[in-house]
Amino acid sequence: MKSTIGDRVREARENKEFDQTTLAEKVGIVTRTLQRWEKGEQVPDGISITKIAKATNVHPHWLLTGEGEMYPVPSRPPNVFPLPLINKKREKLVDLPLISAVPAGKVATIFHPDYTDDYVTVDDIRDPQAFALRVKGNSMSPRIEDGDVVVVSPSSEVSNGDIAVVRVDGEDTLKKVKLEGNYVHLIPLNPDFEPVTVKKKDVNFVWKVVKLIKEL
Repeated sequence: MKSTIGDRVREARENKEFDQTTLAEKVGIVTRTLQRWEKGEQVPDGISITKIAKATNVHPHWLLTGEGEMYPVPSRPPNVFPLPLINKKREKLVDLPLISAVPAGKVATIFHPDYTDDYVTVDDIRDPQAFALRVKGNSMSPRIEDGDVVVVSPSSEVSNGDIAVVRVDGEDTLKKVKLEGNYVHLIPLNPDFEPVTVKKKDVNFVWKVVKLIKEL
């Protein structure tokens, strides 16, 4: 009999020797929600799957589908450029899940936070919700090009002029943002593309990009 997502969440938690309260705190939910997941009364969303996988060190794809290896071997791709140390202070290295893709063109296909392609290793990231996205398209070139990877920090405050992943009516795009009253302006860096203005009420989230990893 194939296990359910709830069965796998419980197995991952117990293998890590977490009680339900501990894992719930790490995922940012109440204990009752975790209990419902493990009983099969509810199903965690993609972001929660990623957080559970990160907290328990299991592979998100296994957690979601039951297929493949339970425990991944994080890879450290050669295209992650080390940053220079400032005042000889060492920064902690963090392995972040590399998630699907985000379009750097007009508002288009949604990225899938419930699927992790790989892991990337970066430094100086303090947001436990941070993750990496591979870029599709060239509306943000030459600064951000097709195939590059951006690190997204959902908990970071977004200001005018920041690069961000923006979800509008359930679809996503990567753009420079300008917040103005009831509107959000999505501005490409490539002059061949036109800016887009959307109503703030139609925006699901604006998540700041804090690092760029260039494709070799």
